[in-house]
Amino acid sequence: MEIILNINGQDRKLDVEPRTLLAHAIRDLGLTGTHIGCDSSSCGVCTVLLDHNTPVKSCTMFAVSAEGHTITTVEGLAQGGNLHPIQQAFHDQHGLQCGYCTPGMMLASIALLERNPNPSEEDIRFALSGNLCRCTGYQNIVKAVQQAAQVMGKKSEGLGSAADD
Repeated sequence: MEIILNINGQDRKLDVEPRTLLAHAIRDLGLTGTHIGCDSSSCGVCTVLLDHNTPVKSCTMFAVSAEGHTITTVEGLAQGGNLHPIQQAFHDQHGLQCGYCTPGMMLASIALLERNPNPSEEDIRFALSGNLCRCTGYQNIVKAVQQAAQVMGKKSEGLGSAADD
């Protein structure tokens, strides 16, 4: 069946079987940042954002179910050649090693920061508990989310004060 998925702000037409998983449809479009790790939603490496701020594990969602929604993958984070604050923070804080879990971690982190712009360490660890990393021990990932929270908070403060002028 033919569907249209809005991925990273662009409508993409696909011909899929009704049972095609969203993760596979995304990868079939050449967006390989969405990884497939366990096919059971246990690891979180396939996490994408649905409708800008809801993390979903794309290995358990059918592509046809995503039609009519917006999907954000790690490829859609950088804008105008500039890294998203979470991407920059993962780089600065060494929040990755092999990088396999990193896209899912970043997207889950963005969803957290949309809900809670100033999360505690406990909030961060809870929000990322559905995403497994087998390399880092999580400490630098937590630091990265804390850095991104500070940067994103400063940007929103700047926007608010400019709008008030």
